[in-house]
Amino acid sequence: MNAVCSSTHADVLSLDHYRTELRTGQHWSLTMRRGTQMTLTDLTGGANVAMLMHNPFNLLERYNAPDTLKCQHTFKLTRGNCLYSDMGRIFCSITADSFGWHDSVCGNSHAEQVAAQWGRRDYQKVRNDWHQNGYDAFLVELAKYGLSRADLAANLNLFSKVISDEAGNLALDASADSRDCQVTLRFEMDTLVLLHTCPHPLDRRAEYPQAQVQIDISRAAALTADDYCLNFRPENRRGFHNNALYHFTNPGYYAVPSAQ
Repeated sequence: MNAVCSSTHADVLSLDHYRTELRTGQHWSLTMRRGTQMTLTDLTGGANVAMLMHNPFNLLERYNAPDTLKCQHTFKLTRGNCLYSDMGRIFCSITADSFGWHDSVCGNSHAEQVAAQWGRRDYQKVRNDWHQNGYDAFLVELAKYGLSRADLAANLNLFSKVISDEAGNLALDASADSRDCQVTLRFEMDTLVLLHTCPHPLDRRAEYPQAQVQIDISRAAALTADDYCLNFRPENRRGFHNNALYHFTNPGYYAVPSAQ
């Protein structure tokens, strides 16, 4: 993994931007602070970024896909949508999106599926050219925080557009071009983010994908009354109200980091 920080060695305490890149089959996690944003860019096209979120101060609170979809009356995720926890709070908002359609229901690839489709290749023999699957990738990241398979929830899949036929069968839309597309998530509360870049479970390409994703972390602009995500759905206002109450009663944990 390559990481590039915008600060110098002499000025490391003033870090205001961080960049790293992940290739297909990698996994990563970190805690995003309230008032920061994460921009993901599919550099090569054909990437899939699976994501889970937890409250770092109460790991039982996690991303809730059903609530996220039903309260915003949608099947896909794009600009304006907020990503909810199972406590009715908003982890983050999608403030920018040049792809326009992100999967919210298909979950993870598994070892058996990946081996059947692309062959079994393990890290001990081929190192970074192995065929990692999404389920195991998430388990590795969860274990870093004392979590296990019981803590897995339905994840979202960024840069993956899913379509259905007349019989209701789902398929990955191979015509959707995500090369150089970006999606920006603004974090409305401190959030433990776990992600991987393993293939989407509906990916039917002949070869194990080779994609590259860039991750940029920076400070977000302050929320305003005319914010697009705040006003995207009436339900989102209630979510932001829940966040405001939470921050009001937990000021020490959820203080916005200083920009100084």
